[in-house]
Amino acid sequence: MMSDETALPAAAKPPSLARRILFFPLTLMLLAILVFAAGSLIATALLKLLPANRNSPWLFANAAIVILTLAAAFRLFFHYLDREGAGLFDRRGWAKELLAGIAAGTLIFSAVVAVAAALGFYHVAGGSGLDTIWEPLIIAGLIAGFTEELLFRGILFRYVEKAAGSWIALALTAALFGAAHLANPGASWFAAVAIAIEAGLLLGAVYMLTRRLWAVMGLHAAWNFTQGWIFGLPVSGTRGGIGLLNGRLDGPELMTGGAFGLEASLPGMAVATAAGIGVLIVAIRKGRVVAPIWSRPKADAAAGPPGEIPPPGT
Repeated sequence: MMSDETALPAAAKPPSLARRILFFPLTLMLLAILVFAAGSLIATALLKLLPANRNSPWLFANAAIVILTLAAAFRLFFHYLDREGAGLFDRRGWAKELLAGIAAGTLIFSAVVAVAAALGFYHVAGGSGLDTIWEPLIIAGLIAGFTEELLFRGILFRYVEKAAGSWIALALTAALFGAAHLANPGASWFAAVAIAIEAGLLLGAVYMLTRRLWAVMGLHAAWNFTQGWIFGLPVSGTRGGIGLLNGRLDGPELMTGGAFGLEASLPGMAVATAAGIGVLIVAIRKGRVVAPIWSRPKADAAAGPPGEIPPPGT
């Protein structure tokens, strides 16, 4: 007969202080930011080896270098420090989520333009044809959609949420996302606030709902491509007037966004914010809201937020 000492499993040894500090969410966030910065620097150095390409399909090489370099850097990071983070790129249902994001980004910004046109603020002054597609598709679409969502939702939102809960993560990343656009041409404090409210809320809510990056990357890329090329409008103050349609905005800045574009307009804020609230309501109903670590039971706090990789279709 076995003794009590041999029958019962030994108590798990509590992690050391150094290990608790290393794997605390905000420590991992700082390390992930450093990985992102290092990957970006490496990608920038590699891009300098390519010939200068402006508005040509060769820009796909630029996108491949940026995306693959950052993906490789975070593959290592997730393997050695944060296995759970690999779920951001989980392949279950990825195509469905990516296509849904692309469709949503296209439809939402088309609705913004439709409202502006109905009110007499958006006009079409001809078109420029397919030869103008490459920069909006690759630079504003693929590269911006991948890098910005990896940083703001995949890193900042995810780790802040693990420590401080969904609401603080949503508010903080939305504010930072808006502030990051202050350096853009034609930017103003109103433009930054508009981006924070309409895009920060919408993209954060989509991430909360899916817990992966496919949908938010698709939405972000399609949002930029739709306004920049399909409707020929400035994308957060950069470029404009040239695309499938050569768009022109006329009217008060509050309704057109001025040089920054419709993202800094009341029509843009109204349509995109309504979409964001709708997605957020769905996320709440599906139980995707994470409580701050100080209000969770000890076991739950140690395990982190639930539902990191929800099954597709849930």
